[in-house]
Amino acid sequence: MLHKIFLCLPFVIPTAAAGDRPNIVFVYADDHAERAVGAYGSPLTKTPHIDALAAEGVRFRNSFVANSICGPARATVLTGLHSHANGKKHNGGGFKDELPTWAKLLQSSGYQTAMIGKWHIGPKPSGFDHWAIAKGGYYGPTMVTAEGKTKTAGYTTEVITQASLDWIKSSLEADEPFAIWINHAASHRTWMPGPQYHDRYAEQVLPEPSTLFDDYAGRSPGAAASQMRIARDLFGAYDLKLPPEDGEVLGKRGNDLLNSMTEAQRSAWEAAYGPRNAAFAKAGLEGDALVRWKYQRYIRDYLRCVDALDDSLGQVRSFLKDNGLADNTIVIYSSDQGFFLGEHGWYDKRWMYEPSMRTPLIIHDPRAKSQGIVVDQLVQNIDMAPTILEYAGLEVPSSMHGASLASLAEEKQGPNWRTSVYYHYQQRDSGRTSHTVAPHYGVRTKQHKLIHVYDFDAWELYDLEGDPDEMHNLFGTEGAGEITATLVQELQRLREKFQDGTGKAI
Repeated sequence: MLHKIFLCLPFVIPTAAAGDRPNIVFVYADDHAERAVGAYGSPLTKTPHIDALAAEGVRFRNSFVANSICGPARATVLTGLHSHANGKKHNGGGFKDELPTWAKLLQSSGYQTAMIGKWHIGPKPSGFDHWAIAKGGYYGPTMVTAEGKTKTAGYTTEVITQASLDWIKSSLEADEPFAIWINHAASHRTWMPGPQYHDRYAEQVLPEPSTLFDDYAGRSPGAAASQMRIARDLFGAYDLKLPPEDGEVLGKRGNDLLNSMTEAQRSAWEAAYGPRNAAFAKAGLEGDALVRWKYQRYIRDYLRCVDALDDSLGQVRSFLKDNGLADNTIVIYSSDQGFFLGEHGWYDKRWMYEPSMRTPLIIHDPRAKSQGIVVDQLVQNIDMAPTILEYAGLEVPSSMHGASLASLAEEKQGPNWRTSVYYHYQQRDSGRTSHTVAPHYGVRTKQHKLIHVYDFDAWELYDLEGDPDEMHNLFGTEGAGEITATLVQELQRLREKFQDGTGKAI
């Protein structure tokens, strides 16, 4: 019997025989930047398991999000719709749970479905036969299911991985294919590595981005106003793992995170960070030297969390192989958005600039004939739901904004693929503990990007071929009039196409 929720959905007719339908494993990271993926040319690290997936599958070189923030990104992936259409415009409420999703459609067509890990969308997950939401930080998460809550004592990335493998193993007793969304919390702030990763990168001086000391000249006032600078906005205890000072904002929260550790985990933590913190205190750093130290502390911890993600993917793929599932299981690796790894002096995301808007996307379909394909077309997270549906042999609802990437992955797509993508960040926040990123929307083509920071009535225009770091705003400069007019027209077309009446008009 179908769940009641499917009474409002279109009747689903599989376009492939049930026996031919692949399993689907969607591994979804949090804040994993392209610059921290080896397959994307990372100058910082190697990610051998993710890189192997790319070498055997398809890597999308121009993969973008439509709204670079956690909850909205997940809602977009689930529904195939931009934020204004699915209701999840920011990290608050608003998600329209009645909408069709790939999970509901797969479930109603006979797939066994599961979601394990970070949720961040709002209502309890629907469309999943099993769900387990990981609550808490990097250590000792509480797993919340329909049956209740279970406190764990492990490292969160490993807890989510093992729970996912346990569910896959249990699903093998049925004849139906399975689809699981493995939703990691790493590498989200506060970048707390697991015990086995504490010493990685400790002896390395990791390369700085060329824009680490950006002064935001020439851009909208919103750029300089953003509270996400490594130099001044990282909290000592919460972010940098330093002993909390009296009255430090979020110092107690930082201690609470440490208190979620077991005694052995806490001892390993203190053995790693105690001597390093003592050396930092003795050095008495100031000015640029202090900024550089903060960058190194931040980026090392971030990469240690990424290493756990990479190991998790390797564990998942080994499990599939060992259980005879690898030949009929599509594995997708992506992240809810990119992240600033010191570019423009920042951490976090939200902005339409490249490090935040870009996200890794790799798909391995073991049934495909070609391996190691790199796709250059502009793709977006609105495409994930249609892609999963097509892989499952289902028709894609015409209401979805995205398009299936299956044809691109098979190198069969003709010349009619999109030539631009639309972006709209809408969260409004203020205060010392927020990021104060101004709402903005824009359009990106292969070569150019136009951003409207509408609270300031400010525009930014970049030639991404000549200025990949987005340091030189061309809006209003001599010779930029024609391309500006073209992009404004395209931006208006996309706002009308997707019926986005939110935000200030152009």
